[in-house]
Amino acid sequence: MAFQSPASTTVTPRKSAGVVIFLCFLAIVFDGYDLVVYGAIVPKLLAYEPWGLTAVQTGAIGSYALAGMFIGAILIGYLTDIVGRRKVMMVSIASFSLLMLLTAWAPTPELFGLFRFLAGLGLGGVIPTAIALTVEFSKSNRRNFNNALMFSGYAVGGILAALLSLAFLSTLGFQGMLALGGIPLVAVVPLLFKLLPESPAFLAAKGRRSEAEMIIADYGLEQLPPERADGDTPAKGRFRTLLTGRLLGAMILFCVAGICGQTLVYGLNTWLPQLMVIANYSLASSLSFLLTVNIGAVVGVLVSSRLADKFGPRNVTAISFACSGVALVLMGTGIMPLVVMYFLVGVVGFGSVGAQILVNGFVATYFSGATRATALGITLGIGRIGAVLAISGGGVLVAASLGNFINFSIWAIAAAIGVVAVLAVPRSSPHGSDAKAGGTAATVSDNPVAH
Repeated sequence: MAFQSPASTTVTPRKSAGVVIFLCFLAIVFDGYDLVVYGAIVPKLLAYEPWGLTAVQTGAIGSYALAGMFIGAILIGYLTDIVGRRKVMMVSIASFSLLMLLTAWAPTPELFGLFRFLAGLGLGGVIPTAIALTVEFSKSNRRNFNNALMFSGYAVGGILAALLSLAFLSTLGFQGMLALGGIPLVAVVPLLFKLLPESPAFLAAKGRRSEAEMIIADYGLEQLPPERADGDTPAKGRFRTLLTGRLLGAMILFCVAGICGQTLVYGLNTWLPQLMVIANYSLASSLSFLLTVNIGAVVGVLVSSRLADKFGPRNVTAISFACSGVALVLMGTGIMPLVVMYFLVGVVGFGSVGAQILVNGFVATYFSGATRATALGITLGIGRIGAVLAISGGGVLVAASLGNFINFSIWAIAAAIGVVAVLAVPRSSPHGSDAKAGGTAATVSDNPVAH
Protein backbone atom coordinates (compact mmCIF):
# COMPACT_ATOMS: atom_id res chain seq x y z
CA MET A 1 0.00 0.00 0.00
CA ALA A 2 1.53 3.28 -1.04
CA PHE A 3 1.60 6.41 1.03
CA GLN A 4 -0.56 9.14 -0.45
CA SER A 5 1.04 12.55 -0.42
CA PRO A 6 -1.07 15.62 0.12
CA ALA A 7 -1.69 17.59 -3.04
CA SER A 8 -2.24 21.29 -3.22
CA THR A 9 -5.26 22.50 -5.14
CA THR A 10 -3.29 25.32 -6.73
CA VAL A 11 0.30 24.10 -7.08
CA THR A 12 1.57 20.94 -8.70
CA PRO A 13 4.06 19.47 -6.21
CA ARG A 14 7.57 18.77 -7.45
CA LYS A 15 8.35 16.41 -4.58
CA SER A 16 6.39 13.66 -2.87
CA ALA A 17 5.31 14.07 0.74
CA GLY A 18 4.97 10.28 0.74
CA VAL A 19 8.78 10.10 0.77
CA VAL A 20 8.83 12.02 4.07
CA ILE A 21 6.27 9.67 5.59
CA PHE A 22 8.20 6.63 4.37
CA LEU A 23 11.40 7.94 5.98
CA CYS A 24 9.49 8.30 9.25
CA PHE A 25 8.23 4.73 8.77
CA LEU A 26 11.83 3.48 8.43
CA ALA A 27 12.79 5.27 11.64
CA ILE A 28 9.92 3.67 13.59
CA VAL A 29 10.84 0.19 12.32
CA PHE A 30 13.83 0.25 14.65
CA ASP A 31 11.66 1.03 17.67
CA GLY A 32 9.84 -2.24 17.06
CA TYR A 33 13.10 -4.04 16.36
CA ASP A 34 14.65 -2.89 19.64
CA LEU A 35 11.64 -3.96 21.73
CA VAL A 36 11.30 -7.45 20.28
CA VAL A 37 14.98 -8.26 19.80
CA TYR A 38 15.68 -7.80 23.50
CA GLY A 39 13.01 -10.33 24.35
CA ALA A 40 14.54 -12.70 21.81
CA ILE A 41 18.07 -12.45 23.28
CA VAL A 42 17.06 -12.87 26.94
CA PRO A 43 17.78 -16.64 26.93
CA LYS A 44 21.25 -15.95 25.48
CA LEU A 45 21.89 -13.28 28.10
CA LEU A 46 20.91 -15.63 30.90
CA ALA A 47 23.14 -18.34 29.47
CA TYR A 48 26.16 -16.02 29.05
CA GLU A 49 28.47 -17.38 31.76
CA PRO A 50 30.98 -14.48 31.94
CA TRP A 51 28.23 -12.18 33.20
CA GLY A 52 26.15 -14.63 35.22
CA LEU A 53 23.00 -12.52 35.03
CA THR A 54 19.87 -13.55 36.94
CA ALA A 55 16.36 -13.22 35.52
CA VAL A 56 15.72 -10.22 37.78
CA GLN A 57 18.89 -8.46 36.59
CA THR A 58 18.06 -9.19 32.95
CA GLY A 59 14.57 -7.78 33.41
CA ALA A 60 15.95 -4.66 35.06
CA ILE A 61 18.39 -4.10 32.18
CA GLY A 62 15.50 -4.49 29.77
CA SER A 63 13.70 -1.61 31.51
CA TYR A 64 16.69 0.73 31.18
CA ALA A 65 15.90 1.43 27.53
CA LEU A 66 12.32 2.29 28.51
CA ALA A 67 13.63 4.69 31.14
CA GLY A 68 15.82 6.32 28.50
CA MET A 69 12.86 6.60 26.14
CA PHE A 70 10.83 8.22 28.94
CA ILE A 71 13.42 10.98 29.32
CA GLY A 72 14.28 11.20 25.62
CA ALA A 73 10.68 11.57 24.48
CA ILE A 74 10.08 14.53 26.80
CA LEU A 75 13.39 16.38 26.44
CA ILE A 76 14.10 15.71 22.79
CA GLY A 77 10.45 16.24 21.89
CA TYR A 78 10.83 19.70 23.43
CA LEU A 79 14.07 20.35 21.53
CA THR A 80 12.34 19.39 18.29
CA ASP A 81 10.13 22.46 18.57
CA ILE A 82 13.25 24.59 19.17
CA VAL A 83 15.93 23.33 16.75
CA GLY A 84 13.75 21.65 14.12
CA ARG A 85 12.44 18.20 13.19
CA ARG A 86 15.12 17.44 10.59
CA LYS A 87 18.15 17.88 12.86
CA VAL A 88 16.56 16.02 15.74
CA MET A 89 15.57 13.07 13.56
CA MET A 90 19.05 12.64 12.12
CA VAL A 91 20.90 13.09 15.43
CA SER A 92 18.50 10.81 17.33
CA ILE A 93 18.78 7.96 14.83
CA ALA A 94 22.56 8.33 14.54
CA SER A 95 23.02 8.31 18.32
CA PHE A 96 20.67 5.35 18.77
CA SER A 97 22.52 3.36 16.10
CA LEU A 98 25.96 4.09 17.57
CA LEU A 99 24.79 3.14 21.04
CA MET A 100 23.31 -0.12 19.78
CA LEU A 101 26.78 -0.95 18.45
CA LEU A 102 28.36 0.01 21.78
CA THR A 103 25.78 -2.16 23.56
CA ALA A 104 26.73 -5.10 21.38
CA TRP A 105 30.40 -4.62 22.26
CA ALA A 106 29.90 -3.86 25.97
CA PRO A 107 32.51 -5.76 28.05
CA THR A 108 30.50 -5.71 31.29
CA PRO A 109 26.81 -5.92 32.22
CA GLU A 110 27.07 -2.48 33.86
CA LEU A 111 28.17 -0.84 30.61
CA PHE A 112 25.62 -2.95 28.74
CA GLY A 113 22.84 -1.46 30.88
CA LEU A 114 24.25 2.07 30.57
CA PHE A 115 24.38 1.86 26.78
CA ARG A 116 20.83 0.47 26.69
CA PHE A 117 19.66 3.48 28.68
CA LEU A 118 21.49 5.97 26.43
CA ALA A 119 20.18 4.24 23.30
CA GLY A 120 16.68 4.69 24.72
CA LEU A 121 17.28 8.44 24.94
CA GLY A 122 17.89 8.64 21.20
CA LEU A 123 15.06 6.31 20.32
CA GLY A 124 12.69 8.28 22.54
CA GLY A 125 13.39 11.37 20.45
CA VAL A 126 12.66 9.64 17.16
CA ILE A 127 9.04 8.78 17.89
CA PRO A 128 7.46 12.21 18.59
CA THR A 129 9.49 13.70 15.74
CA ALA A 130 8.30 11.07 13.28
CA ILE A 131 4.68 11.56 14.31
CA ALA A 132 4.92 15.35 14.04
CA LEU A 133 6.48 15.18 10.57
CA THR A 134 3.91 12.67 9.34
CA VAL A 135 1.02 14.83 10.48
CA GLU A 136 2.56 17.98 9.02
CA PHE A 137 3.19 16.42 5.60
CA SER A 138 -0.30 14.88 5.33
CA LYS A 139 -3.61 16.24 4.12
CA SER A 140 -5.93 17.14 6.98
CA ASN A 141 -8.30 14.34 5.93
CA ARG A 142 -5.52 11.72 5.93
CA ARG A 143 -3.48 12.59 8.99
CA ASN A 144 -4.71 9.78 11.24
CA PHE A 145 -4.48 7.21 8.45
CA ASN A 146 -0.97 8.24 7.39
CA ASN A 147 0.12 8.29 11.02
CA ALA A 148 -1.23 4.76 11.48
CA LEU A 149 0.42 3.62 8.26
CA MET A 150 3.72 5.17 9.33
CA PHE A 151 3.47 3.68 12.82
CA SER A 152 2.88 0.22 11.39
CA GLY A 153 6.67 0.30 11.09
CA TYR A 154 6.62 -0.62 14.79
CA ALA A 155 4.97 -3.97 14.01
CA VAL A 156 7.19 -4.46 10.95
CA GLY A 157 10.27 -3.95 13.13
CA GLY A 158 8.97 -6.49 15.63
CA ILE A 159 8.31 -9.06 12.94
CA LEU A 160 11.75 -8.37 11.44
CA ALA A 161 13.42 -8.89 14.81
CA ALA A 162 11.57 -12.16 15.34
CA LEU A 163 12.47 -13.51 11.88
CA LEU A 164 16.14 -12.44 12.12
CA SER A 165 16.40 -13.98 15.58
CA LEU A 166 15.01 -17.27 14.32
CA ALA A 167 17.54 -17.23 11.48
CA PHE A 168 20.67 -15.84 13.09
CA LEU A 169 20.49 -15.77 16.89
CA SER A 170 22.13 -19.17 17.29
CA THR A 171 25.11 -18.13 15.15
CA LEU A 172 25.43 -14.40 15.87
CA GLY A 173 24.59 -14.51 19.56
CA PHE A 174 23.03 -11.62 21.42
CA GLN A 175 25.91 -9.33 20.45
CA GLY A 176 25.31 -9.83 16.75
CA MET A 177 21.57 -9.28 17.02
CA LEU A 178 22.12 -6.00 18.85
CA ALA A 179 24.78 -4.93 16.33
CA LEU A 180 22.15 -5.17 13.59
CA GLY A 181 20.52 -2.22 15.33
CA GLY A 182 23.40 -0.10 14.04
CA ILE A 183 22.25 -0.49 10.43
CA PRO A 184 20.31 2.83 10.39
CA LEU A 185 23.60 4.70 10.76
CA VAL A 186 24.60 3.73 7.23
CA ALA A 187 21.21 2.92 5.68
CA VAL A 188 18.78 5.52 7.04
CA VAL A 189 20.73 8.59 8.20
CA PRO A 190 22.18 9.28 4.70
CA LEU A 191 18.66 9.09 3.25
CA LEU A 192 17.41 11.55 5.85
CA PHE A 193 20.27 13.93 5.10
CA LYS A 194 19.49 13.85 1.38
CA LEU A 195 15.70 13.62 1.29
CA LEU A 196 14.18 14.88 4.56
CA PRO A 197 13.01 18.52 4.47
CA GLU A 198 12.44 20.71 7.48
CA SER A 199 8.94 21.07 8.86
CA PRO A 200 7.07 24.11 7.47
CA ALA A 201 5.28 24.38 10.83
CA PHE A 202 8.64 24.76 12.58
CA LEU A 203 9.95 27.25 10.00
CA ALA A 204 6.80 29.36 10.17
CA ALA A 205 6.84 29.36 13.97
CA LYS A 206 10.44 30.62 13.81
CA GLY A 207 9.51 33.46 11.46
CA ARG A 208 11.13 31.82 8.41
CA ARG A 209 7.94 32.10 6.39
CA SER A 210 9.49 32.29 2.94
CA GLU A 211 11.35 28.99 3.51
CA ALA A 212 8.15 27.39 4.77
CA GLU A 213 6.21 28.55 1.71
CA MET A 214 8.89 27.15 -0.59
CA ILE A 215 8.57 23.70 1.02
CA ILE A 216 4.79 23.96 0.85
CA ALA A 217 5.01 24.60 -2.88
CA ASP A 218 7.54 21.80 -3.41
CA TYR A 219 5.45 19.19 -1.60
CA GLY A 220 1.96 20.45 -2.41
CA LEU A 221 1.02 21.01 1.22
CA GLU A 222 -1.88 23.07 2.52
CA GLN A 223 -1.21 26.77 2.45
CA LEU A 224 -0.10 28.94 5.34
CA PRO A 225 -2.84 30.89 7.11
CA PRO A 226 -2.55 34.67 7.09
CA GLU A 227 0.49 35.85 9.03
CA ARG A 228 -0.22 36.96 12.56
CA ALA A 229 1.68 39.60 14.45
CA ASP A 230 1.90 37.65 17.68
CA GLY A 231 3.21 34.47 16.07
CA ASP A 232 2.47 31.01 17.40
CA THR A 233 5.61 30.33 19.39
CA PRO A 234 4.45 30.60 23.00
CA ALA A 235 5.95 33.66 24.60
CA LYS A 236 5.96 32.06 28.03
CA GLY A 237 7.58 28.81 26.91
CA ARG A 238 6.23 25.59 25.44
CA PHE A 239 6.13 23.61 28.69
CA ARG A 240 4.34 26.44 30.50
CA THR A 241 1.91 26.85 27.62
CA LEU A 242 1.00 23.17 27.63
CA LEU A 243 0.83 22.93 31.42
CA THR A 244 -1.44 25.90 32.13
CA GLY A 245 -5.12 26.66 31.60
CA ARG A 246 -7.32 24.42 29.49
CA LEU A 247 -4.34 22.77 27.85
CA LEU A 248 -3.18 21.44 31.23
CA GLY A 249 -6.37 19.40 31.55
CA ALA A 250 -5.99 18.11 28.01
CA MET A 251 -2.33 17.18 28.62
CA ILE A 252 -3.19 15.27 31.81
CA LEU A 253 -5.92 13.32 30.05
CA PHE A 254 -3.70 12.56 27.06
CA CYS A 255 -0.98 11.33 29.43
CA VAL A 256 -3.48 9.07 31.22
CA ALA A 257 -4.63 7.70 27.86
CA GLY A 258 -0.98 7.18 26.86
CA ILE A 259 -0.27 5.28 30.08
CA CYS A 260 -3.31 3.06 29.45
CA GLY A 261 -2.32 2.45 25.83
CA GLN A 262 1.27 1.51 26.65
CA THR A 263 0.11 -0.65 29.57
CA LEU A 264 -1.90 -2.72 27.11
CA VAL A 265 0.75 -2.72 24.36
CA TYR A 266 3.75 -3.70 26.47
CA GLY A 267 1.84 -5.80 28.97
CA LEU A 268 0.09 -8.00 26.43
CA ASN A 269 3.08 -8.30 24.08
CA THR A 270 5.17 -9.43 27.05
CA TRP A 271 2.72 -11.59 29.00
CA LEU A 272 0.00 -12.79 26.62
CA PRO A 273 1.84 -16.03 25.68
CA GLN A 274 2.25 -16.93 29.38
CA LEU A 275 -1.37 -16.04 30.14
CA MET A 276 -2.51 -18.34 27.32
CA VAL A 277 -0.29 -21.15 28.65
CA ILE A 278 -1.87 -20.69 32.08
CA ALA A 279 -5.24 -20.92 30.34
CA ASN A 280 -4.20 -24.42 29.14
CA TYR A 281 -3.19 -23.55 25.58
CA SER A 282 0.03 -25.00 24.19
CA LEU A 283 3.11 -22.81 23.89
CA ALA A 284 2.91 -23.03 20.09
CA SER A 285 -0.71 -21.86 20.18
CA SER A 286 0.24 -19.09 22.61
CA LEU A 287 2.89 -17.78 20.24
CA SER A 288 0.41 -17.88 17.38
CA PHE A 289 -1.94 -15.81 19.53
CA LEU A 290 0.86 -13.24 19.89
CA LEU A 291 1.20 -13.11 16.11
CA THR A 292 -2.58 -12.66 15.86
CA VAL A 293 -2.38 -9.69 18.25
CA ASN A 294 0.01 -7.87 15.94
CA ILE A 295 -1.92 -8.76 12.78
CA GLY A 296 -5.10 -7.50 14.42
CA ALA A 297 -3.31 -4.31 15.41
CA VAL A 298 -2.10 -3.52 11.89
CA VAL A 299 -5.34 -4.39 10.09
CA GLY A 300 -7.59 -2.82 12.69
CA VAL A 301 -5.77 0.47 13.02
CA LEU A 302 -5.62 1.04 9.25
CA VAL A 303 -9.40 0.79 9.20
CA SER A 304 -10.03 2.77 12.38
CA SER A 305 -7.62 5.54 11.39
CA ARG A 306 -9.64 6.18 8.23
CA LEU A 307 -12.73 6.49 10.43
CA ALA A 308 -10.81 8.86 12.72
CA ASP A 309 -10.00 11.06 9.72
CA LYS A 310 -13.68 11.16 8.76
CA PHE A 311 -15.36 11.46 12.16
CA GLY A 312 -12.56 12.72 14.40
CA PRO A 313 -10.22 10.67 16.61
CA ARG A 314 -12.04 11.07 19.93
CA ASN A 315 -14.87 8.56 19.57
CA VAL A 316 -12.91 6.15 17.38
CA THR A 317 -10.05 5.99 19.91
CA ALA A 318 -12.51 5.45 22.76
CA ILE A 319 -14.21 2.63 20.84
CA SER A 320 -10.79 1.03 20.24
CA PHE A 321 -10.04 0.99 23.96
CA ALA A 322 -13.54 -0.33 24.71
CA CYS A 323 -13.20 -3.16 22.18
CA SER A 324 -9.98 -4.39 23.78
CA GLY A 325 -11.53 -4.27 27.25
CA VAL A 326 -14.62 -6.24 26.25
CA ALA A 327 -12.52 -8.78 24.32
CA LEU A 328 -10.22 -9.34 27.32
CA VAL A 329 -13.16 -9.97 29.65
CA LEU A 330 -14.68 -12.44 27.18
CA MET A 331 -11.32 -14.23 26.83
CA GLY A 332 -11.23 -14.63 30.60
CA THR A 333 -14.52 -16.55 30.69
CA GLY A 334 -12.79 -19.64 29.27
CA ILE A 335 -15.89 -20.74 27.36
CA MET A 336 -15.03 -19.42 23.92
CA PRO A 337 -14.30 -21.81 21.02
CA LEU A 338 -10.77 -21.65 19.60
CA VAL A 339 -11.77 -19.75 16.47
CA VAL A 340 -13.56 -17.14 18.60
CA MET A 341 -10.51 -16.83 20.84
CA TYR A 342 -8.36 -16.00 17.81
CA PHE A 343 -10.89 -13.37 16.78
CA LEU A 344 -10.92 -11.87 20.27
CA VAL A 345 -7.13 -11.80 20.39
CA GLY A 346 -7.12 -9.91 17.09
CA VAL A 347 -9.60 -7.43 18.56
CA VAL A 348 -7.31 -7.00 21.57
CA GLY A 349 -4.46 -6.18 19.20
CA PHE A 350 -6.59 -3.60 17.43
CA GLY A 351 -7.69 -2.10 20.74
CA SER A 352 -4.25 -1.99 22.36
CA VAL A 353 -1.62 -1.16 19.73
CA GLY A 354 -4.32 0.43 17.60
CA ALA A 355 -5.63 2.60 20.42
CA GLN A 356 -2.12 3.80 21.28
CA ILE A 357 -1.48 4.80 17.66
CA LEU A 358 -4.80 6.64 17.56
CA VAL A 359 -3.94 8.44 20.82
CA ASN A 360 -0.70 9.63 19.19
CA GLY A 361 -2.66 10.88 16.19
CA PHE A 362 -5.20 12.60 18.44
CA VAL A 363 -2.41 14.46 20.26
CA ALA A 364 -0.68 15.41 17.01
CA THR A 365 -3.84 16.90 15.53
CA TYR A 366 -5.02 18.55 18.75
CA PHE A 367 -2.07 20.88 19.33
CA SER A 368 -0.67 23.62 17.10
CA GLY A 369 2.49 23.30 15.03
CA ALA A 370 4.60 25.26 17.50
CA THR A 371 3.93 22.89 20.42
CA ARG A 372 3.02 19.64 18.62
CA ALA A 373 6.32 17.77 19.11
CA THR A 374 6.63 18.93 22.71
CA ALA A 375 3.10 17.68 23.48
CA LEU A 376 3.84 14.35 21.79
CA GLY A 377 7.10 14.04 23.71
CA ILE A 378 5.35 14.59 27.04
CA THR A 379 2.51 12.15 26.38
CA LEU A 380 4.79 9.48 24.95
CA GLY A 381 7.32 9.95 27.74
CA ILE A 382 4.79 9.84 30.57
CA GLY A 383 3.12 6.94 28.80
CA ARG A 384 6.27 4.87 29.38
CA ILE A 385 5.14 4.64 33.00
CA GLY A 386 2.46 2.29 31.72
CA ALA A 387 5.06 0.18 29.91
CA VAL A 388 7.17 -0.20 33.04
CA LEU A 389 4.15 -0.97 35.22
CA ALA A 390 2.88 -3.52 32.70
CA ILE A 391 6.15 -5.41 32.38
CA SER A 392 6.80 -5.56 36.12
CA GLY A 393 3.18 -5.87 37.20
CA GLY A 394 2.47 -8.63 34.72
CA GLY A 395 5.02 -10.82 36.45
CA VAL A 396 3.39 -10.17 39.81
CA LEU A 397 -0.01 -11.01 38.32
CA VAL A 398 1.20 -14.30 36.87
CA ALA A 399 2.94 -15.25 40.12
CA ALA A 400 -0.22 -14.55 42.15
CA SER A 401 -2.16 -17.37 40.42
CA LEU A 402 -5.46 -15.49 40.63
CA GLY A 403 -7.31 -17.45 37.96
CA ASN A 404 -7.97 -16.96 34.26
CA PHE A 405 -10.86 -14.51 34.56
CA ILE A 406 -8.90 -12.10 36.77
CA ASN A 407 -5.71 -12.64 34.72
CA PHE A 408 -7.44 -11.31 31.62
CA SER A 409 -9.98 -8.92 33.13
CA ILE A 410 -7.45 -6.92 35.14
CA TRP A 411 -5.94 -5.65 31.88
CA ALA A 412 -9.40 -4.45 30.90
CA ILE A 413 -9.17 -1.86 33.71
CA ALA A 414 -6.52 0.00 31.71
CA ALA A 415 -8.80 -0.10 28.66
CA ALA A 416 -11.73 1.30 30.66
CA ILE A 417 -9.64 4.16 32.05
CA GLY A 418 -8.43 4.88 28.52
CA VAL A 419 -12.02 5.24 27.32
CA VAL A 420 -12.84 7.74 30.05
CA ALA A 421 -9.63 9.75 29.53
CA VAL A 422 -10.10 10.11 25.77
CA LEU A 423 -13.77 11.11 26.03
CA ALA A 424 -12.96 13.65 28.75
CA VAL A 425 -10.43 15.61 26.64
CA PRO A 426 -11.86 19.14 26.19
CA ARG A 427 -13.87 19.42 23.01
CA SER A 428 -11.85 22.37 21.81
CA SER A 429 -8.41 23.76 22.47
CA PRO A 430 -7.85 27.49 22.98
CA HIS A 431 -6.91 27.59 19.28
CA GLY A 432 -10.28 26.64 17.84
CA SER A 433 -12.89 23.92 17.41
CA ASP A 434 -12.59 20.17 17.71
CA ALA A 435 -13.30 19.61 14.05
CA LYS A 436 -14.08 16.26 12.49
CA ALA A 437 -11.95 16.54 9.41
CA GLY A 438 -8.62 15.13 10.27
CA GLY A 439 -9.56 15.15 13.91
CA THR A 440 -8.17 18.65 14.20
CA ALA A 441 -8.53 20.62 17.33
CA ALA A 442 -8.29 23.85 15.44
CA THR A 443 -8.99 24.54 11.83
CA VAL A 444 -6.27 27.17 11.72
CA SER A 445 -3.76 26.19 14.37
CA ASP A 446 -3.76 22.55 13.39
CA ASN A 447 -2.93 23.31 9.82
CA PRO A 448 0.43 21.60 9.31
CA VAL A 449 2.05 24.97 8.85
CA ALA A 450 0.05 27.06 11.25
CA HIS A 451 2.09 29.48 13.21
